[in-house]
Amino acid sequence: MKKTLFLLVATAMSCNSSQKTVTDAATEEASSVASEISFAETITEAELKEHLYIYASDEFEGRETGQPGQKKAIAYLKAAYEKLGIPAAKKDGNYFQEVPLEISKLPIGKLTVDGTDFAVGEHVLTFSAANTSTDNIVYAAYGIEDDSYSNYNDLNVEGKIVLMKSGEPKNADGTFVISGTTETSNWSNMSESLTKRVQIAMDKGAIGVLYYDAGNFSRFKRRFESMKTNNSGRMEVVDNSAPEFYNLFIDQTLAKNILATIDTDDKPQILSKKVQLDFESSNDKISSENVVAILKGSEKPNEYLVISSHLDHIGITGDGDINNGADDDGSGTVALLEIAEAFKKAADAGNGPKRSIVFLHVTGEEKGLLGSQYYTDVDPIVPLANTVANLNIDMIGRIDPEREGDRNYIYLIGSDKLSLELHNLSEEVNKKFMNIELDYTYNDENDPNRFYYRSDHYNFAKNNIPIIFYFNGTHADYHKPSDTPDKINYDLLENRSRLIFYTAWEIANRENKLKVD
Repeated sequence: MKKTLFLLVATAMSCNSSQKTVTDAATEEASSVASEISFAETITEAELKEHLYIYASDEFEGRETGQPGQKKAIAYLKAAYEKLGIPAAKKDGNYFQEVPLEISKLPIGKLTVDGTDFAVGEHVLTFSAANTSTDNIVYAAYGIEDDSYSNYNDLNVEGKIVLMKSGEPKNADGTFVISGTTETSNWSNMSESLTKRVQIAMDKGAIGVLYYDAGNFSRFKRRFESMKTNNSGRMEVVDNSAPEFYNLFIDQTLAKNILATIDTDDKPQILSKKVQLDFESSNDKISSENVVAILKGSEKPNEYLVISSHLDHIGITGDGDINNGADDDGSGTVALLEIAEAFKKAADAGNGPKRSIVFLHVTGEEKGLLGSQYYTDVDPIVPLANTVANLNIDMIGRIDPEREGDRNYIYLIGSDKLSLELHNLSEEVNKKFMNIELDYTYNDENDPNRFYYRSDHYNFAKNNIPIIFYFNGTHADYHKPSDTPDKINYDLLENRSRLIFYTAWEIANRENKLKVD
């Protein structure tokens, strides 16, 4: 009996000697956290300040897209990554991703319906040239195609111009068809649904859209008139692989000329209307670049976390004053450089991220999110299908006047839109390391500022990639020459940058990809 007991104990001890005890696991966890903290602490006020006083100096001339100051900015970023020893993301070793752009001058011309002319700028608005004619138009009602509802059933729009209206269908009892309740769905959100409606029409082979939105036409018209007054034109991404497509906004007068009952008629149909688009415009080519570096993952190199900021700003005023853009988005740019350095030091110490991290500095944000649009829609350097998340940094160095006296905060936008796991991870990381107040004021769907749609994360979100947008809010110096490096709160910039680093660390090193839900 004693011999048997001795053998059992010896066997148990032998088995346990090759396994981690609770104490061993706790020690390993503590060691991992200590390492994580040590790398985060390499992100310092002093280095952030040193970078920003150069990057947001007069020498960079406001970093306007395509202008000499923007070229100085990308050279600075390239040199920084070369110094850090972080390679370019492109296979050819070039840190610069060429982003072909053009400025489309406002067109002149008209749209003709059955012999009646409608001049551009009055009843019809378009921001680019359009020349075509057709003998009929396809009316697709709301232009919606959803899991439970479609305006395109038995409707062929191949090679056609599609007329559609804003809003969404209702049942006889006043509830909305798609939600099944008195609450609207995302199809009533103009900022989110307009792009989706147009894309659906494009995917079905349409050559153009006439979009009728009585509530927002005046808004589109004000923008048109502002561009006309300033003779500014509209900067756009050039995608030579994309088929020509016409986007036109029309008012109620023109919409009812085409279909008198459009406000109440929800039945898709073919309309026998002779329509001629005759809009001429001249375009100026612009050369610009994104800057993209990558740190390869140690265990999951084909899964990618993208951390982004925009490298451009709004240049020089008509009076010759330089818009330095220290907060917008110099703060995000230098934060990204410091975060990249922290990850590189971790990798050099044998603690590199398990997933690959792409450090993406995009151009043309101030012109309409163009650099990120080109990256996601035309030339993603790493596959979007393998991109697990995007953390976007745009203005994190100042304090919103609404938060004066309560400065230890950051606005988070979008963390819960596509992945509850990402949102929870973000909250847990903050509690574990930083204890910054995460303010979700601008995450509200009904926020009139619509910041969710106004920075580069949106081009990832629209591709169903979970995102977090880090933002300090606007202030009196927003888009003014007075947005200078001396007004940055460098202690806050350090803390916020470290928070983003910790969040990125957890995403890059967790066992499973974030769930998209």
